[in-house]
Amino acid sequence: MKKHFKIALAGNPNCGKTSIFNALTGARQHVGNYPGVTVESKSGWFSIGDIEIELVDLPGIYSLSSSSPEENVAFEVLTGKGIDLILNVIDSSIPRRSMYLTTQIAELHIPMMLVFNMSDDARKRGIKFDIGKLEKYFGSPIVQTVGRSLEGVKPLLDRLPKVLEELDNHGVPMLSYGSDIDDSISEIASRIDALNVKRYAHIPSRFFAVKLLESDSCTMKIPEFKPVWKDVVAQIKHLSDIHAIDEAHTFMADRRYAMISGAFRDSMSMTGEKRRQISDKIDSVVTNKVFGLPFFLLVMYATFWFTFTCADPIMGWIEAGFGALSEGIKSVWSAESFPYLRDLITDGVIGGVGGVIVFLPNILFLFFAIALLEESGYMSRAAFVMDGIMRRFGLQGKSFVPLVLGFGCNVPAIMATRCIESEKDRKTTIMVLPLMSCGARLPIYALIIPAFFAVQYQALMMWIMYLIGVVVALLGARLLKNTVFKGDGEVYLMELPPYRMPTFRSLLLHMWDRAKMYLHKAGTIILATSILLFIANTYPEKKVFSKDYDSLIETAYKAGSLSRDDVRILSDGNLLSADAIAEIEEQGTLSEDMIASLEEKNPNLAQEAVLEKSMELNSQISKLENEKNAEAMEYTISGRIGKFMEPFFKPIGFDWRLATASIGALAAKEVFVSQLGILYAEGEADEESVPLREQLAKNYTPLQGFCIMLFCLLSIPCFATLAVIKREMNSWKAMFAEVFALLALAYVSTFIVYQVGTFLHIGTKLVS
Repeated sequence: MKKHFKIALAGNPNCGKTSIFNALTGARQHVGNYPGVTVESKSGWFSIGDIEIELVDLPGIYSLSSSSPEENVAFEVLTGKGIDLILNVIDSSIPRRSMYLTTQIAELHIPMMLVFNMSDDARKRGIKFDIGKLEKYFGSPIVQTVGRSLEGVKPLLDRLPKVLEELDNHGVPMLSYGSDIDDSISEIASRIDALNVKRYAHIPSRFFAVKLLESDSCTMKIPEFKPVWKDVVAQIKHLSDIHAIDEAHTFMADRRYAMISGAFRDSMSMTGEKRRQISDKIDSVVTNKVFGLPFFLLVMYATFWFTFTCADPIMGWIEAGFGALSEGIKSVWSAESFPYLRDLITDGVIGGVGGVIVFLPNILFLFFAIALLEESGYMSRAAFVMDGIMRRFGLQGKSFVPLVLGFGCNVPAIMATRCIESEKDRKTTIMVLPLMSCGARLPIYALIIPAFFAVQYQALMMWIMYLIGVVVALLGARLLKNTVFKGDGEVYLMELPPYRMPTFRSLLLHMWDRAKMYLHKAGTIILATSILLFIANTYPEKKVFSKDYDSLIETAYKAGSLSRDDVRILSDGNLLSADAIAEIEEQGTLSEDMIASLEEKNPNLAQEAVLEKSMELNSQISKLENEKNAEAMEYTISGRIGKFMEPFFKPIGFDWRLATASIGALAAKEVFVSQLGILYAEGEADEESVPLREQLAKNYTPLQGFCIMLFCLLSIPCFATLAVIKREMNSWKAMFAEVFALLALAYVSTFIVYQVGTFLHIGTKLVS
């Protein structure tokens, strides 16, 4: 007997197919994309005794048609070679609706096993099956499972070895569309047989004959079948004359459902109990016209809060861990030994990759929450509630979830678009998602708004920035659906499955899958871009400066260092430890942490004078060091590019410093703030830097401040977002189109605002 088998797992969305896949394969899974498309592929392996099985999880589909990329993929896989057995998973609580796909798969005459999943839900609804009759009708063995648990798939594992042993003797389905239609099918099948198409010799010609009668575009695209098109048209006309039908594919669909009803007429029974299902009671609230939307917004807020509240401390630990790793390498690696390589590894590689991995907790908790919503059944309700609103902008309800999550981070939000079945809606959502104000833009707003706007207007300005992003994203979606992704409105079957309690194991597997994808997709590209950005910010290295900064710093230390009397004053009152006193004597000044610690302990007047002396020295040293860094930065590739591009940025109110900071922000939006801090050589480079805000207020107007925020909001997103866009769209062309479109949008919008504001003298006066 053969010891290695390849099994395809097929079924409708929400039928529990993924739960069965996870239960069988556990962590032995590989996730990627099918070649040429963005549809997710998933393969896993498991063993039964000495039998090795590769399990291929096909995308959830409703038919082997061509209305979506998922159906195209399933068609190609199932009509290709190499599949030994098809496990057709069916939601046995709604069997008539679920088995439409079964009738199409059965016509392939590939050995098939029917998995009546969610059998516990079927029993609760009082549904009973005559398994023997159904097995005879479909020519396939049937097992009843509860895929949410490993124990629930035991009937499948027990039956599978015997089924694999008898593959050569699999049954034949008793499918009939009626004598007249069967005659037309036979006629077309004979024409196909005469063509002797070797590529599909393993598939019965009857399968393709039915698909041609349905005018299925997947089959119509097969060039080998072109010679029979005239015969197909003649048969369709013949059937239309007999049955007075308008469209062949709808007529064939009706006949399929009639076959299914006939199959279940004597093989399924339901109890007469008319009890109201718990799911219906919950849906009366969560899908209510009045309460549905507020409840959905509450759920989204809870998801958002859960993700970033739980992730925040872990992100801090990861950030501290990478910081400690960088400092540890610096402590054991002398600055005199290969200094450039040392800085590249610590500041470029560790800093760049660490900046991406720090978002991993967000990924984990986000997809834990999404998996909980999906597997519990609520995500279908959310799509139902938001569908009407989002369709006004050319999208569907499921697009709203990733858009909301984009306020936290665009990267996981783009990955969350995989819950959208429509390829056009998925791509449209991906393309507009970078317009949502992610958390990385918040430091920019927090720096600019307090610098240029009065306290009473600061909250309003923050709200306006977020609102601009939402409005432009929705208008952009409407534009894309009317142009690039133009097409007739697609109708989606919106299943409302019963609510279920997902297993913790399945949630963890879902998290693990997404974590691997995130690290693999974004991490590798970020590593390369971090190295490039480090080189651009470092080289060429300036050797000769306009000032002798080292001498100036040394002079400042000699003039402002603490004396022994100053140290004695600080040691009075036991406010500092012996180690701290020793450190002060060695450094000649107090660190920022020491100053903050002493200020909290209510120092006396003499001690305050010493603190002010150290603060003045630290400020002077910091200013000199930052002036040197700014001059060095202007000499680097990034600085030169900023100078070169200054004429381009000048019409939108940017000088070379803002241009350079905008380039640095491609790595991460927060870099915009730190780059400005270095370039302006004024204090610490972060959002809490009051001196930096004052310096900005001295050099720019409120109008320019608003234009800075507008440009950062609408312009090119960070490299991590671009990397994920490329991967999810599976297209370099789409990624570069996004880059140029957003750059053009940001530039034109900022140009109009700045020029109109300047003409009308709105916000054109310096604040200080």
